Amino acid sequence: MGNLLTLLVVCAVAGVLVAGLLIPAGAVATAAVSGTDSFVNSNPGTLKLNAPAQGTTVLASDGSVIARFYEQDRQAVTLAKMSPYIRNGIVAIEDARFYQHGGIDPTGILRAVAATLHGGREGASTITQQYVNNVIIENLVTSGKTDQAKLGAQKTITDKINEMKQAIDLEKTMSKDQILQGYLNLIYFGNGAYGIQAAAKLYFDTDAKDLTLPQAAALAGVVNSPTVYDPVAHPDNVVTRRNQVLSKMLAQKKITQKQYAAAVKAPLVVHLHKTAQGCVAAKMAPYFCDYVQQLVLNNSAYGATPEDRAKFL
Repeated sequence: MGNLLTLLVVCAVAGVLVAGLLIPAGAVATAAVSGTDSFVNSNPGTLKLNAPAQGTTVLASDGSVIARFYEQDRQAVTLAKMSPYIRNGIVAIEDARFYQHGGIDPTGILRAVAATLHGGREGASTITQQYVNNVIIENLVTSGKTDQAKLGAQKTITDKINEMKQAIDLEKTMSKDQILQGYLNLIYFGNGAYGIQAAAKLYFDTDAKDLTLPQAAALAGVVNSPTVYDPVAHPDNVVTRRNQVLSKMLAQKKITQKQYAAAVKAPLVVHLHKTAQGCVAAKMAPYFCDYVQQLVLNNSAYGATPEDRAKFL
């Protein structure tokens, strides 16, 4: 029965891809069948996240921050330091059955197939699958292999099957909360902000743990498309999407009717707060900051080439 269910799920994914990407049916069938065999019978794999880019912080002797250097604006925080509103909001809008499924959601996949057959479009990837996908991309980026990253329509049936398998395997080694924490620290929220802490700082000049319900719902909505739901460029889109998140949170009993009514009426107030970086932005001891920067850039202990040493920063 388990193998049959897996076969049905893979075939459902194939159906979505046929309709959505116009892949020839024969190619899909071949990939789905051959992929299913290894998917069902292979041993659990291992998915390891290379240390994601978080940048370097230069501190004074008293612990105060002099400057930050980064390629990606990201500050990882624990789940306990994230507002429950963002935790519940992201699950509500992205994967309502996150705490019930085992990595893939057959119900969601079949619903997506039905929507596609009726001319609509609905995502079927679980939070676990999205996390797997983001880990794969992040590992390629940190390894300098950005050109190998496959996004959206670039993915083959085999890629999707592998993503599903790794999602199932991951749930055997990580708890749901660990996956959710990793996901919220990794995903992109637009305008250079990676992870919920950086997004909270960028858009609302606050910490992830202090996000209000309207703020958290807005950020949960951004994830689907950081370009379409850009709080700076398209605030009206963000409000519409935010209210969809709030509606789902209400339906899933994560908020009360009173909270919902107040939140949907709240204006979207964005306090754009770009995190300054480098010694140019150092208000305290800029000369010392420059000394540290040059020390790193000119010392082969921090990388074989100037480019490697710059990445170290």
